[in-house]
Amino acid sequence: MTLWLIIYRSLRQHALSTVVTAGSIALACGLLLCVWMVKTQSQAAFTSANAGFDAVLGARGSKLQLVLNAIFHLEASPGNLAWSDFETIRRHPAVKTAIPIAVGDNLRGYRLVGTVPELFETVELAPGKKFTLAAGRLFAPAAHEAVAGSFAAARLGLKAGDTFHPFHGLTFDENNRHAETYTVAGVLAPTNSPADRVIWIPLAGVQTMGGHDPRTATDVSAVLIQLRAPTAGFMLDLMYNKQGNRLTLAYPVGAIIAELFQKIAWFDRVLELVAYLVALVAAGAVLASIYNSMSARRRDIAILRALGARRRTIFGAVLGEAVAIGTLGSVTGLAVYAGLFSIVAEVIRAQTGVVLSLATWHPVLWQAPVGMVALCALGGVVPALKAYRIPVADTLAPVS
Repeated sequence: MTLWLIIYRSLRQHALSTVVTAGSIALACGLLLCVWMVKTQSQAAFTSANAGFDAVLGARGSKLQLVLNAIFHLEASPGNLAWSDFETIRRHPAVKTAIPIAVGDNLRGYRLVGTVPELFETVELAPGKKFTLAAGRLFAPAAHEAVAGSFAAARLGLKAGDTFHPFHGLTFDENNRHAETYTVAGVLAPTNSPADRVIWIPLAGVQTMGGHDPRTATDVSAVLIQLRAPTAGFMLDLMYNKQGNRLTLAYPVGAIIAELFQKIAWFDRVLELVAYLVALVAAGAVLASIYNSMSARRRDIAILRALGARRRTIFGAVLGEAVAIGTLGSVTGLAVYAGLFSIVAEVIRAQTGVVLSLATWHPVLWQAPVGMVALCALGGVVPALKAYRIPVADTLAPVS
Protein backbone atom coordinates (compact mmCIF):
# COMPACT_ATOMS: atom_id res chain seq x y z
CA MET A 1 0.00 0.00 0.00
CA THR A 2 2.89 2.36 0.80
CA LEU A 3 4.35 1.84 -2.66
CA TRP A 4 1.09 2.59 -4.46
CA LEU A 5 0.46 5.61 -2.23
CA ILE A 6 3.86 7.02 -3.13
CA ILE A 7 3.15 6.50 -6.84
CA TYR A 8 -0.30 8.10 -6.60
CA ARG A 9 0.93 11.16 -4.72
CA SER A 10 3.80 11.64 -7.12
CA LEU A 11 1.50 11.49 -10.14
CA ARG A 12 -0.89 13.95 -8.52
CA GLN A 13 1.89 16.29 -7.50
CA HIS A 14 3.21 16.37 -11.07
CA ALA A 15 -0.20 16.25 -12.73
CA LEU A 16 0.64 18.53 -15.67
CA SER A 17 3.74 16.64 -16.75
CA THR A 18 1.88 13.36 -16.19
CA VAL A 19 -0.97 14.41 -18.49
CA VAL A 20 1.36 15.77 -21.19
CA THR A 21 3.57 12.68 -21.14
CA ALA A 22 0.61 10.27 -21.11
CA GLY A 23 -0.87 12.25 -24.01
CA SER A 24 2.25 11.75 -26.12
CA ILE A 25 2.15 8.04 -25.33
CA ALA A 26 -1.54 7.89 -26.27
CA LEU A 27 -0.80 9.58 -29.61
CA ALA A 28 2.06 7.17 -30.32
CA CYS A 29 0.03 4.10 -29.38
CA GLY A 30 -3.05 5.26 -31.30
CA LEU A 31 -1.04 6.13 -34.41
CA LEU A 32 0.79 2.80 -34.36
CA LEU A 33 -2.45 0.82 -33.98
CA CYS A 34 -4.21 2.84 -36.70
CA VAL A 35 -1.39 2.39 -39.22
CA TRP A 36 -1.16 -1.32 -38.54
CA MET A 37 -4.91 -2.05 -38.58
CA VAL A 38 -5.67 0.06 -41.65
CA LYS A 39 -2.81 -1.63 -43.51
CA THR A 40 -3.80 -5.18 -42.62
CA GLN A 41 -7.56 -4.70 -43.02
CA SER A 42 -7.37 -2.77 -46.28
CA GLN A 43 -5.01 -5.32 -47.82
CA ALA A 44 -7.27 -8.19 -46.78
CA ALA A 45 -10.40 -6.34 -47.94
CA PHE A 46 -9.01 -5.35 -51.33
CA THR A 47 -7.54 -8.75 -52.13
CA SER A 48 -10.80 -10.52 -51.22
CA ALA A 49 -13.23 -7.98 -52.70
CA ASN A 50 -13.60 -9.60 -56.12
CA ALA A 51 -17.38 -9.06 -56.29
CA GLY A 52 -17.78 -12.80 -56.71
CA PHE A 53 -15.79 -13.00 -59.95
CA ASP A 54 -12.63 -14.91 -60.78
CA ALA A 55 -11.39 -12.88 -63.74
CA VAL A 56 -12.00 -9.80 -65.86
CA LEU A 57 -11.72 -9.61 -69.65
CA GLY A 58 -11.06 -6.24 -71.26
CA ALA A 59 -9.12 -4.30 -73.85
CA ARG A 60 -5.38 -4.83 -74.22
CA GLY A 61 -3.57 -3.05 -71.41
CA SER A 62 -2.81 -3.16 -67.73
CA LYS A 63 -4.37 -5.96 -65.71
CA LEU A 64 -4.37 -3.77 -62.60
CA GLN A 65 -6.15 -0.94 -64.40
CA LEU A 66 -8.71 -3.40 -65.71
CA VAL A 67 -9.43 -4.81 -62.23
CA LEU A 68 -9.57 -1.39 -60.59
CA ASN A 69 -12.00 -0.19 -63.22
CA ALA A 70 -14.30 -3.22 -63.46
CA ILE A 71 -14.29 -4.48 -59.85
CA PHE A 72 -13.50 -1.40 -57.74
CA HIS A 73 -14.89 1.29 -60.08
CA LEU A 74 -11.84 3.48 -59.56
CA GLU A 75 -9.74 3.74 -62.73
CA ALA A 76 -10.71 4.74 -66.24
CA SER A 77 -11.47 1.92 -68.65
CA PRO A 78 -8.43 0.83 -70.72
CA GLY A 79 -10.76 0.61 -73.74
CA ASN A 80 -13.69 -1.29 -75.16
CA LEU A 81 -14.16 -4.77 -76.56
CA ALA A 82 -16.66 -5.81 -79.21
CA TRP A 83 -19.92 -7.57 -78.40
CA SER A 84 -18.65 -10.54 -80.37
CA ASP A 85 -15.78 -10.88 -77.87
CA PHE A 86 -18.32 -11.02 -75.07
CA GLU A 87 -20.30 -13.70 -76.88
CA THR A 88 -17.13 -15.73 -77.44
CA ILE A 89 -16.13 -15.76 -73.78
CA ARG A 90 -19.74 -16.29 -72.66
CA ARG A 91 -19.99 -19.49 -74.73
CA HIS A 92 -16.59 -20.83 -73.66
CA PRO A 93 -17.06 -24.21 -71.90
CA ALA A 94 -14.76 -23.16 -69.03
CA VAL A 95 -16.89 -20.12 -68.21
CA LYS A 96 -19.76 -20.44 -65.75
CA THR A 97 -21.01 -16.84 -65.89
CA ALA A 98 -20.06 -13.81 -67.97
CA ILE A 99 -21.48 -10.39 -67.12
CA PRO A 100 -20.82 -7.45 -69.46
CA ILE A 101 -20.44 -3.92 -68.06
CA ALA A 102 -20.13 -0.52 -69.71
CA VAL A 103 -18.82 2.66 -68.07
CA GLY A 104 -18.39 6.25 -69.11
CA ASP A 105 -20.97 8.34 -67.23
CA ASN A 106 -21.62 9.57 -63.70
CA LEU A 107 -24.21 11.10 -61.44
CA ARG A 108 -22.57 13.92 -59.50
CA GLY A 109 -19.34 12.01 -59.13
CA TYR A 110 -20.83 8.55 -58.56
CA ARG A 111 -20.32 6.18 -61.47
CA LEU A 112 -23.08 4.91 -63.70
CA VAL A 113 -22.34 1.34 -64.75
CA GLY A 114 -24.39 -0.39 -67.42
CA THR A 115 -24.98 -4.10 -66.96
CA VAL A 116 -27.57 -6.85 -67.28
CA PRO A 117 -30.13 -8.05 -64.68
CA GLU A 118 -28.31 -11.39 -64.36
CA LEU A 119 -25.69 -9.62 -62.22
CA PHE A 120 -28.25 -9.13 -59.47
CA GLU A 121 -30.28 -12.27 -60.06
CA THR A 122 -27.65 -15.02 -60.30
CA VAL A 123 -24.22 -13.79 -59.14
CA GLU A 124 -23.11 -14.51 -55.57
CA LEU A 125 -20.90 -11.80 -54.09
CA ALA A 126 -19.71 -14.45 -51.64
CA PRO A 127 -20.90 -18.01 -51.00
CA GLY A 128 -24.60 -17.77 -50.20
CA LYS A 129 -24.66 -13.95 -50.52
CA LYS A 130 -26.43 -12.26 -53.44
CA PHE A 131 -27.56 -8.74 -54.15
CA THR A 132 -30.81 -7.89 -52.37
CA LEU A 133 -33.10 -4.90 -52.69
CA ALA A 134 -33.72 -2.57 -49.78
CA ALA A 135 -36.51 -0.82 -51.70
CA GLY A 136 -38.22 -0.96 -55.09
CA ARG A 137 -37.32 -3.41 -57.86
CA LEU A 138 -34.64 -4.12 -60.46
CA PHE A 139 -34.48 -2.02 -63.60
CA ALA A 140 -36.14 -3.21 -66.81
CA PRO A 141 -33.45 -4.05 -69.43
CA ALA A 142 -34.86 -1.73 -72.09
CA ALA A 143 -36.06 1.15 -69.86
CA HIS A 144 -34.43 4.35 -68.67
CA GLU A 145 -34.29 3.02 -65.13
CA ALA A 146 -31.61 2.60 -62.49
CA VAL A 147 -30.81 0.66 -59.34
CA ALA A 148 -28.73 2.63 -56.85
CA GLY A 149 -26.08 1.16 -54.58
CA SER A 150 -26.76 1.82 -50.90
CA PHE A 151 -23.86 4.22 -50.30
CA ALA A 152 -24.45 6.23 -53.47
CA ALA A 153 -28.17 6.42 -52.73
CA ALA A 154 -27.52 7.69 -49.21
CA ARG A 155 -25.02 10.33 -50.34
CA LEU A 156 -27.15 11.51 -53.26
CA GLY A 157 -30.45 11.29 -51.40
CA LEU A 158 -31.94 8.88 -53.95
CA LYS A 159 -34.97 6.71 -53.30
CA ALA A 160 -37.25 4.58 -55.46
CA GLY A 161 -39.26 6.77 -57.82
CA ASP A 162 -36.75 9.64 -58.03
CA THR A 163 -35.51 10.84 -61.41
CA PHE A 164 -32.12 12.15 -62.54
CA HIS A 165 -30.07 13.15 -65.58
CA PRO A 166 -26.71 11.37 -66.10
CA PHE A 167 -23.53 13.36 -66.74
CA HIS A 168 -20.99 12.41 -69.39
CA GLY A 169 -17.57 11.18 -68.30
CA LEU A 170 -16.28 9.74 -65.03
CA THR A 171 -15.67 13.18 -63.48
CA PHE A 172 -18.65 15.34 -62.62
CA ASP A 173 -19.06 18.44 -64.77
CA GLU A 174 -22.34 20.37 -64.63
CA ASN A 175 -21.97 21.33 -68.30
CA ASN A 176 -21.86 17.70 -69.52
CA ARG A 177 -25.39 16.69 -68.61
CA HIS A 178 -27.16 14.12 -70.79
CA ALA A 179 -30.67 14.81 -72.02
CA GLU A 180 -32.00 11.37 -70.98
CA THR A 181 -34.02 11.14 -67.78
CA TYR A 182 -33.66 8.04 -65.62
CA THR A 183 -35.98 6.81 -62.90
CA VAL A 184 -34.67 5.06 -59.79
CA ALA A 185 -36.45 1.71 -59.85
CA GLY A 186 -34.86 0.43 -56.64
CA VAL A 187 -32.14 0.76 -54.03
CA LEU A 188 -29.84 -2.15 -53.18
CA ALA A 189 -29.21 -3.29 -49.63
CA PRO A 190 -25.64 -2.66 -48.38
CA THR A 191 -23.08 -5.20 -49.57
CA ASN A 192 -20.04 -3.53 -47.95
CA SER A 193 -18.30 -3.68 -51.31
CA PRO A 194 -17.41 -1.21 -54.10
CA ALA A 195 -20.82 -2.01 -55.67
CA ASP A 196 -22.43 0.20 -53.02
CA ARG A 197 -20.95 3.31 -54.66
CA VAL A 198 -22.42 2.61 -58.10
CA ILE A 199 -25.61 3.64 -59.88
CA TRP A 200 -26.50 0.62 -62.02
CA ILE A 201 -28.42 1.09 -65.27
CA PRO A 202 -29.28 -1.20 -68.21
CA LEU A 203 -26.33 -1.99 -70.47
CA ALA A 204 -28.11 -0.57 -73.50
CA GLY A 205 -28.57 2.70 -71.60
CA VAL A 206 -24.84 3.39 -71.60
CA GLN A 207 -24.29 2.07 -75.10
CA THR A 208 -26.97 4.21 -76.75
CA MET A 209 -26.91 7.32 -74.56
CA GLY A 210 -26.75 10.60 -76.44
CA GLY A 211 -23.25 11.95 -77.00
CA HIS A 212 -21.64 8.49 -77.19
CA ASP A 213 -20.00 7.29 -80.40
CA PRO A 214 -22.66 5.37 -82.37
CA ARG A 215 -19.92 3.21 -83.91
CA THR A 216 -19.35 1.60 -80.50
CA ALA A 217 -23.04 1.23 -79.62
CA THR A 218 -22.68 -2.47 -78.90
CA ASP A 219 -19.23 -2.41 -77.32
CA VAL A 220 -18.68 -3.14 -73.65
CA SER A 221 -15.99 -1.91 -71.25
CA ALA A 222 -15.25 -5.28 -69.64
CA VAL A 223 -16.63 -8.73 -68.94
CA LEU A 224 -16.79 -10.07 -65.39
CA ILE A 225 -16.17 -13.82 -65.40
CA GLN A 226 -16.92 -16.72 -63.09
CA LEU A 227 -15.05 -19.91 -63.98
CA ARG A 228 -16.19 -23.50 -63.61
CA ALA A 229 -12.79 -24.50 -62.22
CA PRO A 230 -9.72 -22.54 -61.08
CA THR A 231 -7.49 -24.29 -63.60
CA ALA A 232 -9.56 -22.81 -66.41
CA GLY A 233 -8.12 -19.40 -65.59
CA PHE A 234 -4.63 -20.47 -66.63
CA MET A 235 -5.98 -21.84 -69.92
CA LEU A 236 -7.76 -18.56 -70.68
CA ASP A 237 -4.69 -16.60 -69.59
CA LEU A 238 -2.66 -18.51 -72.19
CA MET A 239 -5.29 -17.95 -74.86
CA TYR A 240 -5.78 -14.20 -74.34
CA ASN A 241 -2.56 -12.87 -72.80
CA LYS A 242 0.15 -15.03 -74.33
CA GLN A 243 -1.24 -16.23 -77.65
CA GLY A 244 -3.56 -13.30 -78.37
CA ASN A 245 -2.69 -9.63 -78.74
CA ARG A 246 -6.06 -7.80 -78.70
CA LEU A 247 -7.53 -8.44 -75.26
CA THR A 248 -6.32 -8.82 -71.68
CA LEU A 249 -7.53 -11.34 -69.13
CA ALA A 250 -6.96 -10.27 -65.53
CA TYR A 251 -6.69 -13.47 -63.50
CA PRO A 252 -6.78 -14.09 -60.59
CA VAL A 253 -8.27 -10.85 -59.31
CA GLY A 254 -6.94 -11.15 -55.75
CA ALA A 255 -3.35 -11.76 -56.86
CA ILE A 256 -3.41 -8.70 -59.11
CA ILE A 257 -4.54 -6.46 -56.25
CA ALA A 258 -1.89 -8.06 -54.01
CA GLU A 259 0.73 -6.88 -56.52
CA LEU A 260 -0.51 -3.32 -56.01
CA PHE A 261 0.05 -3.57 -52.26
CA GLN A 262 3.52 -4.98 -52.87
CA LYS A 263 4.35 -1.94 -54.98
CA ILE A 264 3.29 0.49 -52.26
CA ALA A 265 4.69 -1.54 -49.37
CA TRP A 266 7.41 1.10 -48.93
CA PHE A 267 4.74 3.63 -47.97
CA ASP A 268 3.42 1.31 -45.24
CA ARG A 269 6.94 0.90 -43.92
CA VAL A 270 7.40 4.68 -43.81
CA LEU A 271 4.19 5.07 -41.79
CA GLU A 272 5.26 2.28 -39.44
CA LEU A 273 8.67 3.91 -39.00
CA VAL A 274 7.00 7.22 -38.13
CA ALA A 275 4.79 5.46 -35.58
CA TYR A 276 7.79 3.69 -34.01
CA LEU A 277 9.73 6.95 -33.81
CA VAL A 278 6.79 8.64 -32.10
CA ALA A 279 6.68 5.73 -29.64
CA LEU A 280 10.41 6.14 -28.88
CA VAL A 281 9.95 9.89 -28.39
CA ALA A 282 7.07 9.18 -26.01
CA ALA A 283 9.23 6.77 -24.00
CA GLY A 284 11.96 9.40 -23.94
CA ALA A 285 9.41 11.90 -22.63
CA VAL A 286 8.69 9.58 -19.71
CA LEU A 287 12.39 9.33 -18.93
CA ALA A 288 12.91 13.11 -19.19
CA SER A 289 9.78 13.96 -17.20
CA ILE A 290 10.65 11.76 -14.23
CA TYR A 291 14.43 12.30 -14.40
CA ASN A 292 14.08 16.09 -14.44
CA SER A 293 11.86 15.95 -11.37
CA MET A 294 14.44 14.01 -9.37
CA SER A 295 16.18 17.18 -8.17
CA ALA A 296 12.94 18.46 -6.67
CA ARG A 297 12.23 15.06 -5.12
CA ARG A 298 15.63 14.43 -3.58
CA ARG A 299 14.66 15.70 -0.13
CA ASP A 300 11.27 13.92 -0.20
CA ILE A 301 12.96 10.65 -1.12
CA ALA A 302 15.59 11.12 1.57
CA ILE A 303 12.86 11.72 4.17
CA LEU A 304 11.10 8.51 3.07
CA ARG A 305 14.39 6.65 3.44
CA ALA A 306 14.91 8.15 6.89
CA LEU A 307 11.43 7.02 7.90
CA GLY A 308 12.28 3.45 6.98
CA ALA A 309 11.59 3.12 3.28
CA ARG A 310 14.00 0.73 1.63
CA ARG A 311 16.03 1.53 -1.46
CA ARG A 312 14.14 -1.08 -3.45
CA THR A 313 10.84 0.56 -2.40
CA ILE A 314 12.03 3.90 -3.76
CA PHE A 315 13.31 2.21 -6.93
CA GLY A 316 9.96 0.42 -7.34
CA ALA A 317 7.98 3.62 -6.75
CA VAL A 318 9.79 5.55 -9.49
CA LEU A 319 9.65 2.60 -11.86
CA GLY A 320 5.97 2.10 -10.98
CA GLU A 321 5.33 5.76 -11.79
CA ALA A 322 6.76 5.24 -15.27
CA VAL A 323 4.61 2.12 -15.71
CA ALA A 324 1.53 3.99 -14.48
CA ILE A 325 2.10 6.81 -16.97
CA GLY A 326 2.64 4.25 -19.73
CA THR A 327 -0.53 2.38 -18.77
CA LEU A 328 -2.59 5.58 -18.66
CA GLY A 329 -1.23 6.62 -22.06
CA SER A 330 -1.76 3.19 -23.63
CA VAL A 331 -5.35 2.92 -22.43
CA THR A 332 -6.04 6.42 -23.76
CA GLY A 333 -4.24 5.37 -26.94
CA LEU A 334 -6.96 2.83 -27.63
CA ALA A 335 -9.48 5.70 -27.70
CA VAL A 336 -7.15 7.69 -29.99
CA TYR A 337 -6.90 4.65 -32.25
CA ALA A 338 -10.69 4.30 -32.38
CA GLY A 339 -11.07 7.94 -33.42
CA LEU A 340 -8.30 7.88 -36.05
CA PHE A 341 -9.40 4.53 -37.47
CA SER A 342 -13.04 5.67 -37.79
CA ILE A 343 -11.99 8.74 -39.76
CA VAL A 344 -9.65 6.82 -42.08
CA ALA A 345 -12.20 4.00 -42.57
CA GLU A 346 -14.88 6.50 -43.57
CA VAL A 347 -12.54 8.13 -46.12
CA ILE A 348 -11.63 4.71 -47.59
CA ARG A 349 -15.28 3.72 -47.79
CA ALA A 350 -16.25 6.99 -49.48
CA GLN A 351 -13.45 6.69 -52.04
CA THR A 352 -13.47 2.95 -52.75
CA GLY A 353 -16.57 1.38 -51.19
CA VAL A 354 -14.37 -1.01 -49.19
CA VAL A 355 -15.49 -1.24 -45.56
CA LEU A 356 -13.02 -1.49 -42.68
CA SER A 357 -14.36 -2.54 -39.29
CA LEU A 358 -13.30 -1.14 -35.93
CA ALA A 359 -14.54 -4.36 -34.32
CA THR A 360 -12.03 -6.55 -36.17
CA TRP A 361 -9.62 -8.19 -33.73
CA HIS A 362 -5.88 -8.46 -34.24
CA PRO A 363 -3.18 -9.40 -31.69
CA VAL A 364 -1.50 -6.02 -32.23
CA LEU A 365 -4.40 -4.46 -30.30
CA TRP A 366 -2.90 -5.85 -27.08
CA GLN A 367 0.70 -6.21 -28.19
CA ALA A 368 1.17 -2.51 -28.96
CA PRO A 369 -0.21 -1.21 -25.61
CA VAL A 370 1.79 -3.79 -23.66
CA GLY A 371 4.87 -2.89 -25.69
CA MET A 372 4.35 0.80 -24.94
CA VAL A 373 4.09 0.11 -21.20
CA ALA A 374 7.27 -1.97 -21.37
CA LEU A 375 9.03 0.82 -23.27
CA CYS A 376 7.93 3.35 -20.66
CA ALA A 377 9.14 1.04 -17.89
CA LEU A 378 12.50 0.88 -19.64
CA GLY A 379 12.53 4.68 -19.77
CA GLY A 380 11.87 4.79 -16.03
CA VAL A 381 14.91 2.66 -15.13
CA VAL A 382 17.41 5.54 -15.30
CA PRO A 383 15.51 7.94 -12.98
CA ALA A 384 14.71 4.98 -10.70
CA LEU A 385 18.43 4.22 -10.38
CA LYS A 386 19.09 7.87 -9.64
CA ALA A 387 16.47 7.81 -6.88
CA TYR A 388 17.94 4.54 -5.58
CA ARG A 389 21.37 6.16 -5.15
CA ILE A 390 20.28 9.36 -3.39
CA PRO A 391 22.40 9.64 -0.19
CA VAL A 392 20.18 10.20 2.83
CA ALA A 393 22.68 11.86 5.12
CA ASP A 394 24.05 14.32 2.57
CA THR A 395 20.60 15.26 1.33
CA LEU A 396 19.12 15.88 4.79
CA ALA A 397 22.21 17.63 6.17
CA PRO A 398 21.47 21.30 6.98
CA VAL A 399 22.96 23.88 4.65
CA SER A 400 25.21 26.33 6.53
